[in-house]
Amino acid sequence: MTKKYDAIIIGAGVIGCPIAYELAKMGYKTLTVDKLSDAGEGSTAASCAIVRAHYSTVDGVAMAYEGFKYWLDWKKYLDNVEDEKGLAKYMNTGSILIKSQGHDWRKVQSNYDAVGVTYEEWDVDKIKEKVPVYDMHEFWPVKRPEDPDFFNEPTKMLEGAIFCPEGGYMSDPALSAHNIMRAAEAKGSEFIFNAEVVAVRSENNQVLGITLKDGTDIDAPVVVNVAGPHSYKINQMAAGVYEECNIKTKALRHEVMHCPAPEGYDYLKDGYHTSDGDVGCYYRPEVGNMFLIGSEDPECDPQEWVDPDVFYAGKETYVRNNQLTVEQWNAQTYRCARRVSDMAIPNQPRGVCDLYDCSDDWIPIYDKSSMQGFYMAIGSSGNQYKNAPVAGSMMAELIDKCEKGYDHDKEPLQYTLPHIGRKIDVGFFSRNREINYNSSFSVNG
Repeated sequence: MTKKYDAIIIGAGVIGCPIAYELAKMGYKTLTVDKLSDAGEGSTAASCAIVRAHYSTVDGVAMAYEGFKYWLDWKKYLDNVEDEKGLAKYMNTGSILIKSQGHDWRKVQSNYDAVGVTYEEWDVDKIKEKVPVYDMHEFWPVKRPEDPDFFNEPTKMLEGAIFCPEGGYMSDPALSAHNIMRAAEAKGSEFIFNAEVVAVRSENNQVLGITLKDGTDIDAPVVVNVAGPHSYKINQMAAGVYEECNIKTKALRHEVMHCPAPEGYDYLKDGYHTSDGDVGCYYRPEVGNMFLIGSEDPECDPQEWVDPDVFYAGKETYVRNNQLTVEQWNAQTYRCARRVSDMAIPNQPRGVCDLYDCSDDWIPIYDKSSMQGFYMAIGSSGNQYKNAPVAGSMMAELIDKCEKGYDHDKEPLQYTLPHIGRKIDVGFFSRNREINYNSSFSVNG
């Protein structure tokens, strides 16, 4: 017998689980399906799980600042649910945004002021006091180690930084998704795993449900695509949806490195998340007194767009193709070592390689579609982890209103961020928007 639900969510990552949670709180009978064995085991597990406010747009800053309120009181957000795996922890290190030519930090500061973000301006002396291992010379423009000018001695000093005291990271991104799954289950949501979607069924432009690889049909008048790097493939299963979206998504291979902190410096205890456009990297503390180092996608770093089914070699076993490249290991660690001059770089690369689900302008799509009942929360990888609880609440409100007859395409939903009280235009995330050239077109969003 075909099972029936009010809503099916495709993808049990850190965005999919909050959508299920928020819909369940509204009384929807939801089912979340995922091809992996547990919540958060896809690209969420490889997320750097950084929580910071700096974005290139006012709406991006507002959404991230709202997100702080959830991470800072994680148990309250989960409605004090218990999880047999324990709860993920928010590490509130504070977030440093280096004032550099690699960031439009003045725009960020203006956005902070518009939203009301709490921040401090630090000069170089203040940075050296707080982070004595940082060399505050300017190394711009961003280069790779194979560039003959890479090791030239710097001659100028940077201006300083903007410090946001509420920034940081979550200790375990996969666990955070699992926590939200347990909270959703407590509200009546159901989850099934090792279940691959092969069809989105519809009739007369109304979604009817999904079909799984084993032939099982599951019916629902609402289907939400939150499939991460596979999002564009799910859109292609829904008749006409992929073609009608002005903004598309695709999967980008990305590497993040783990490198030991300088001897004698307790980075895990005393360090800060830092966004450093001057060397084209971001970095934060990691377990084992490591620097976790990611690329901010400077022009000199190549981008490799891939087919997710090829990257995740062997769909049956879902073996992850996570081999780090020596070239990118050298690029990211050497650039970080210019800032952290006492960093000793080991010969053996350590870190994580996975896929981002990126939109054309690196701003996510949180939207309905041309098919009645089919919704999308996609293009969110790289810079939306921090917004996951907000996205869940916003998408649930969008879905509920549209299912009750609201025309979001004609009059975009104005969503009130409940903690900071600011309204954002959900049309900002429309599938039909023009490319937003205020974006950084990078992981910074």
